[in-house]
Amino acid sequence: MEAVAKLNNNPTSTRKMRLLADLIRGLDVEKALNILKFHPKHPSVPLEKLLVSAIANWKVKNEGNRVEDANLVVKTIFVDGGRILKRMRPAPQGRGYRVRKRSNHVTLVVDSRNETVKK
Repeated sequence: MEAVAKLNNNPTSTRKMRLLADLIRGLDVEKALNILKFHPKHPSVPLEKLLVSAIANWKVKNEGNRVEDANLVVKTIFVDGGRILKRMRPAPQGRGYRVRKRSNHVTLVVDSRNETVKK
């Protein structure tokens, strides 16, 4: 049985977050956690928290099962664009340059390897 965790309006551009999402897609949960824990890019911290949250959601759904027995896998992860904050930066000759501060939405689905193979 799969479990979902969502992260909305994370203040990082989607391009930077997708680089990390591509790293952990399809991996075992333990391996994905280790990759995110020691990765130098700054979006790895909220993504690691999101993965821990998805594991906790899976534990609540499957109270009788243990995580070690289930062989949990990052089934799907996708990053969508969030809201854009528009700000102005002073520029020469009285002008103003627009600065777009981007954010993203991340959705992560965790499932056990046994059920993924059956489908």
